[in-house]
Amino acid sequence: MATTNSIIRDPSLAPEGKLKIDWAQAHMPVLNRIREEFERELPFKGLKVAISLHLEAKTAYLAKVIQAGGAQVAITGSNPLSTQDDVCAALAEDGITVFAKYNPTAEEYHDLLVKTVETKPDLIIDDGGDLVTILHTERQDLLATIRGGAEETTTGILRLKAMEKDGSLKFPMVAVNDAYCKHLFDNRYGTGQSVWDGINRTTNLVVAGKTVVVSGYGWCGKGVAMRAKGLGANVVVTEVDAIKAVEAYMDGFAVMPMDEAAKVGDFFVAVTGNKDVIRGTHFENMKDGAILSNAGHFDVEVNLVELAAMAVSKRTVRRNIEEYALKDGRRVYVLAEGRLVNLAAGDGHPAEIMDMTFALQALALRYANENYQSLGAKVINVPYELDEQVARTKLSAMGVAIDTLSGEQKAYLDSWTAH
Repeated sequence: MATTNSIIRDPSLAPEGKLKIDWAQAHMPVLNRIREEFERELPFKGLKVAISLHLEAKTAYLAKVIQAGGAQVAITGSNPLSTQDDVCAALAEDGITVFAKYNPTAEEYHDLLVKTVETKPDLIIDDGGDLVTILHTERQDLLATIRGGAEETTTGILRLKAMEKDGSLKFPMVAVNDAYCKHLFDNRYGTGQSVWDGINRTTNLVVAGKTVVVSGYGWCGKGVAMRAKGLGANVVVTEVDAIKAVEAYMDGFAVMPMDEAAKVGDFFVAVTGNKDVIRGTHFENMKDGAILSNAGHFDVEVNLVELAAMAVSKRTVRRNIEEYALKDGRRVYVLAEGRLVNLAAGDGHPAEIMDMTFALQALALRYANENYQSLGAKVINVPYELDEQVARTKLSAMGVAIDTLSGEQKAYLDSWTAH
């Protein structure tokens, strides 16, 4: 039976959600091994864990793994359009407290986040810093029980580092996003594939021969650009970082300011973590039929307020596609309301990729719990040993073997006199 204090849309959807979770679990071998370890050791026995992540099947399985470690788990969604109601129902039926539903109002969405922290957690897993922000502003009375947590995204870590810098952060947060097995694979291969999954299934248009403008050449931007190139697109990169711009150029992509890119782009993907990346002056110069999307955490990268002010009409032409008609007859299309296109208009990253990321989340949470008294109220890097553990487990699951250094080789690398 569903937990009585969960807030979900439709408990009857649980069987469909369970099938999705079972499929994800079958393709997450690293997390399966961690679950076996957690079931033996019960690292979270007697503790409460609050989770805010994109609430779909892969996230649901992470929640079940944390639960298997002895925790009492409460979970909410980190984006109103990425929550899947059938998955919520399945989790609630399995004894996890769920405060989430697809497409709530802004007020409902905020209330669901607040209810999640009101479970008085000992540990948190956050995505974009929403739980941390509420705990440090609206519900400071709940800070006393928090031992620490882990953060999933670049955006969240930027916020956390700003909090640490001005002395506002009150407990340790492990920067899972910055771990090698997160940003090298999740951000690059996961975002790269899932963004185009979302765009392609939503638009049903060909990418080959089109010009794709990727704004931001961090690890996510690298993945989006690489996959666009693989689909046959001409790729333009816009950047504010000179080093990343050189890298994009040497990777074979055109590099130019957005003022120029706006004139040539057919598809636009903003993935910077900043606001107003695509704005009024850019809309003025876009082609008729330009398609805009966002792959950053918050829906601020495409300035929809300015676009709406410029439009003479707006209509939904397909699910997750809104057409803005401008005064001169040009039409600009926005995907998924400017929210994360890979999750709001798709199923997010492949399960095999999230296997590594969520394995890191589980291990980082255990690390935070075991060491919170000595970590201090800081942003903490994932220990390299955990990163390597995830990679080695992933290799084993894939049936891939690698070399090991001999004692003589290790000694050579550690010496400055050996020849």
